[in-house]
This record gives sequence, C-alpha cells and structure tokens, in this order.
Amino acid sequence: MLWCPPLLLSTFCWVLLIFQTSVQADECTERCDLYHGHCDQDGVCRCDPGWDGPFCEDCVRMPGCVHGVCHQPWQCMCLSGWDGKFCDKDLHICERSSPCRNGAECVITPEGDYSCNCPESFHGRNCELKRGPCETEGFPCLNGGTCQDNGGYAEIFICRCLAGYVGRLCEMDVDDCLMRPCANGATCVDGVNRFSCECPHGFQGRFCTININDCAGQPCLNGGRCYDRVGDYECYCPGGFSGKSCEIPIPRPTWEFDTGTSAIARAPSSAPERTVSSTRWGPGATVKPGHFKISVKEVVTQREHGLSDLQLVTIVVLGVLTVLVIFLTILLVVRYRSRGGACWGHSSSPDTKTHYHQCQGASQEHGKTTEL
Repeated sequence: MLWCPPLLLSTFCWVLLIFQTSVQADECTERCDLYHGHCDQDGVCRCDPGWDGPFCEDCVRMPGCVHGVCHQPWQCMCLSGWDGKFCDKDLHICERSSPCRNGAECVITPEGDYSCNCPESFHGRNCELKRGPCETEGFPCLNGGTCQDNGGYAEIFICRCLAGYVGRLCEMDVDDCLMRPCANGATCVDGVNRFSCECPHGFQGRFCTININDCAGQPCLNGGRCYDRVGDYECYCPGGFSGKSCEIPIPRPTWEFDTGTSAIARAPSSAPERTVSSTRWGPGATVKPGHFKISVKEVVTQREHGLSDLQLVTIVVLGVLTVLVIFLTILLVVRYRSRGGACWGHSSSPDTKTHYHQCQGASQEHGKTTEL
C-alpha cells in the first residue's frame, strides 16, 4: 500500500491510494476462493474454518494425521502403504525393518498393524521377552516384591523386596523392635517397616523419652513447692502444713512457762486430768486439766539436739577467728610498749606536753644509736 508523508499529502497522493486499493480488491475477488473465504476491506483473502492457504484453496487435515491427505476439512485419507486412523501404520514394515526379534515371524493384520509369531520361550510385542525363571515359577515373590530374572535370560530369579520385608521370597517381616528403640521400660510393638512404643505411666513421646511434668497442674496447695518425679510429684510444704499436697494444716501449740521448772502447753479445756506414768515425766506425775508439762531441761536438750552440722561449723569458725584477733591485738600492744616504754610511765613533771617531747627525743636518739 502506498504511503504518503503527512506534510506532503496532496490530491495526487490520495488518487494513488484509491487506485492501489481498487487494484488489490480486484485481485482478491479474482483469486480468492469465495466458497471457502471472503475479501476484507483491505483486499486480503480471509479463510473460513477448515481451510488454509493464500487464497483459501487448501483444506486442513485431521490433527495428528501423519501420512494422509484431505479433500474436505478434518479428513485423513492415507497414502499408499499406510493405514490406521492417523495413517501412521506402515503396511510394509515387515519388509522394510522387520521389528520382530528372536526369529519371530512378522505378519500384517487386517487393521494395518503388525504382529509377531513368537517361538517357544519368548513373548512380548516384538518377542523380546524370554520366559525365564520368574514366569515359569509363577512370579513367586510375596508381599509386593518384584521378581527379576534379567528379562528371562538369568538362570535363577531374585526378589526385590519392599521396605520392611526380607527373605528369598520376601516372606519375612523385619523385626523393627530388634534394636530396642523404646526407652524407660516401654513396650515395643512391631509393624510393617515401622514400630510403636507403648509408654509406661509418666512418660510420653515416640520413644517414651519425655518425662511428663506432673507439676504442670500445680497440685501443691498453701504455697507448697512442687518437684516433678517419674509418674508422680512431691510437695515441700511450708511450716504449718503437711500431707501429699500440703492440704493438712498442723495445729500449733502455745507454750508458756510457769514459776516452777516446767513448761506448760495449753490444751483444750475439755481434756480430763490424767496421770502420766513414764520414765520421762516420772512415775505418777499428775497433769491438771488443760495443761501438759515439760521440764525446762528437756526443752534445752531438744534445742541442743536440734543444731545442724552447718550451725556447729559456723560457731567453731567464729570462735577461732575471735581467738586470732585477740592474739594479734596482744602482740601489737607488747611490741609498741617494747619500743617506747619510757613514755608510757607516769611523769612527775607538771608539764605533760614537755615530758612527751622529751620522750620522743629520747626515742629518736636511741634509734640513731642503735643504727650506729
């Protein structure tokens, strides 16, 4: 198509464009197969579906047609020597390439395909497979195992077993519990290429290695401190409580001392007066209602027995340190007096300050003499 620059448009240019368009339209009308297409406004032949070519003169073959032609769209008419729906079967294949192996006879079927008449002990489309030990034994591999005999040419077969099975025929299940994977006394249950652990009380996890935290539910009451154990917990109770979970309060007796040599614990007033006959309290000791007497000596003895080893060690260490401090203090005092003993005595001079300077001078002179 003729192109005119925008700045040079003129009547002559427009005439040429109209003339060229008219010529293209006439050519399209003359050559385009109007039964299979049409001419557009630019004079180009546009084909209907199923037709192709510059002027829509060629039909479109069936998709997949290999060796065929068409007279109408979507046909596949085979050429000489070819057959099949897509004209892809060679009628002379037995003559040209002979695909059958191991001495088999190649035959063309009425459908245009070929087949092989295999000799004894061979099978397959091209007689490429030999009837070996796997086939003669009826494919004996068990539990999904695959029989292999090198295409039938091996003397014996072997079974390729799936995971979890062993044996010549894959007949034995592997004992996955043989290595004892379960810990803490758990029971191992064997499966097919797997195992499971039945955990004892207090453990969990795949291998029963996780100790269950029995303190997670905060079982200790009244401020007790919980310590996790294996399948159990232990509570350290504060003063005044006892029991598995510190749930039992301990009654606290009120002690008071009378004017005698015994300590008295107040008890409920409903307690009857009773006489205690024992070596601790003395034979025939009488206790008044509402009181229970303990001697002061026994209280002191119980407190002495209650000292821990740490407290005894602390007392001994402090005593040793005190003795060392006293001993060092005495040494320092004696040494100081031995150097300036004259100045420690009482002076008869009324002028104490003058006496002190005299003593200091004497000490310095004594030091110089000693150095000479």
